[in-house]
Amino acid sequence: MRLEIIAAATALALVSSVALAQNTPSAEGARAYVVNLEDGQHVSSPVTVQFGLSGMGISPAGVTGQGTDNTGHHHIVIDSPTPATGVPIPAEAGKYVHFGRGQTETTLELALGEHTLQLVLGDAAHIPHNPAVMSEQITIIVDP
Repeated sequence: MRLEIIAAATALALVSSVALAQNTPSAEGARAYVVNLEDGQHVSSPVTVQFGLSGMGISPAGVTGQGTDNTGHHHIVIDSPTPATGVPIPAEAGKYVHFGRGQTETTLELALGEHTLQLVLGDAAHIPHNPAVMSEQITIIVDP
């Protein structure tokens, strides 16, 4: 009986923390954008991608509490659909890349051809804010 109570309390705490994380508000007018690349641009690999953010700040994943309102960390989506809202952004190598230390730039090794890129800001639990703060999806073309 005691073990069942502890398990139920633990499950309730997890559900509550996920519910709170799903509702992390974004600042009005906040936006994410790719600084150094434009839709349709031809590049060579490796490709440097600089992350832009206005209206909010950067904080590492897992950090909550005083001073972290209106903050998050970047994720880059490569050749994949925009992640669902209300759930953690997947972590899938080469498709959904997390920058949980608060990085604002990365270098990607991409194969020749067309690739789509999109930035998505996640809260401390890697869940997109409400409303989501994300860039437009851009297409780049990697040339030899």
